[in-house]
Amino acid sequence: MPVIIEPFRIKMVEPIRMTTRAEREAALQKAGNNLFAVPAEAILIDLLTDSGTGAMSARQWAAMMVGDESYAGGASFWRFEEAVKDIFGFERVIPTHQGRAAERILASTLCRPGHVVPNNTHFDTTRANIEAAGATALDLPCTESADLQQPFLFKGNIDLETLARVLVEQAGNVPFVMVTVTNNGGGGQPVSMENIRHASQLCRGQGVPFYLDACRFAENAFFIKRREPGYEDLSLIDIAREMFSYADGCTMSAKKDGMANIGGFLCTNDREVARQEEELLILTEGFPTYGGLAGRDLEAISVGLYEALDLDYQTYRHASTRYLGDHLAEGGVPIIQPPGGHAIYIDAAAMLAHIPRGQFPGQALALELFRRGGIRSVETGSVMFGSRHPDTGEEIPARHELLRLAIPRRVYTQSQIDYVVEVVLDTFADRHRISGVRIVEQPRRLRHFSAVFEILNHPAEVILESLPAAT
Repeated sequence: MPVIIEPFRIKMVEPIRMTTRAEREAALQKAGNNLFAVPAEAILIDLLTDSGTGAMSARQWAAMMVGDESYAGGASFWRFEEAVKDIFGFERVIPTHQGRAAERILASTLCRPGHVVPNNTHFDTTRANIEAAGATALDLPCTESADLQQPFLFKGNIDLETLARVLVEQAGNVPFVMVTVTNNGGGGQPVSMENIRHASQLCRGQGVPFYLDACRFAENAFFIKRREPGYEDLSLIDIAREMFSYADGCTMSAKKDGMANIGGFLCTNDREVARQEEELLILTEGFPTYGGLAGRDLEAISVGLYEALDLDYQTYRHASTRYLGDHLAEGGVPIIQPPGGHAIYIDAAAMLAHIPRGQFPGQALALELFRRGGIRSVETGSVMFGSRHPDTGEEIPARHELLRLAIPRRVYTQSQIDYVVEVVLDTFADRHRISGVRIVEQPRRLRHFSAVFEILNHPAEVILESLPAAT
């Protein structure tokens, strides 16, 4: 059938409190114009993240009822470990309370000052944990990703030529290489199996461990099935198994393609590395058979990992994301093409061309979408990925100024996505009157979570006069 329907029925509903524009204005002022600080009850449609915000299935809730809460050696861990090993294939499985904990333990174990860690694109916590260990997080996105509008099929690929050069030039200084699937910092774009395989070969040729950031591994497997020759007849679980066969380990936030509200894990084939990581785990997370999670959470993940690999679910998941992207693009909104698997990324610099990059157009757009329609999104531009010069304090911008609309799994209906389309298109039509922002307060790291912003109220007529003639 031409219409792809949700492959599930709704069994329980949660009310959404409708708000007025005046209420949303007040909420922004109280939150210092930072959407992370806005109470969830003030949000109509929450597209801040797809991490831990999905709806769990009846099978997951049922599995939670048999959670073994023993401190050590609980049965829930063994079921969790069996599921992870079946899909991912690594020898050692270390549970953590979420993905960033796995990143911290990995970076603390392997990274030292002077080290360089290449990635197709490090996301926020990955970069912060590597830098906290004194190493340099190096982004090596493929050249095709620079053109946001060109619909290259695997824009999430790592630049293999540059990776090969870095591995030689930084010999002895690369503790591991990581590839993020899908590439969240690069617009939710997929990585091809060919690219993963070649990156693995380069690493193994230099004796460097190769890791996957596996948060959205099932979505990436679906992209490979649909776009890469030779995989169209394979199941998603077999594609996933091949992906991980090229890696020496992985980090995982089970809040994404684990389909759970909390949890993650760290995997490796190196027993000595695993021993060191388990020591850190016990110090800060918990015993290795629960790792900061309740037994019921381990049970939910064990079921969710398989549900993420269901073809009907992934078909619906990608269709719903593409539905949002296609409707915005048809209305003239500049987005990263082609649409990603978990989110739509608006090119805020292009949409708000009158706002200088130093005035954070992505953050300005995020505030306006909430103000107009109660939609919470997140800036993934210079607020999240930019930095300040250590000596001058001057802002160093990110590669792109983007706004991410991340779609939680199994949460919103088509009519709610239609509402998002209407609000974004209404904002696009009135975009010339949106003002930039400046940062008033910010922490040293991960500033987007807690920074305070001030809206720069430029007169609308001045902004309009600076614009090129309409086409």
